[in-house]
Amino acid sequence: MSEKYTLQQLALRNGRDKPQIWIAYKGKIYDVTDSRLWRNGLHYEHWAGQDLTPELKDAPHTESVFERLPFIGELL
Repeated sequence: MSEKYTLQQLALRNGRDKPQIWIAYKGKIYDVTDSRLWRNGLHYEHWAGQDLTPELKDAPHTESVFERLPFIGELL
């Protein structure tokens, strides 16, 4: 059974309020702390600590990118 987190808990993992940098996609939370593409919680115009599901349609990559990220838990 995976851990479950609220949007408020996810929002704190933005690279500024807490050292972790997390993002959510389709109800799952991923850790991008060690990704060079998410330094300071920013990836191009996307901010960490939020659900990026609606923003993927504008990304130059597919959802398969999430398969390479450490899974943290589920978004409530």
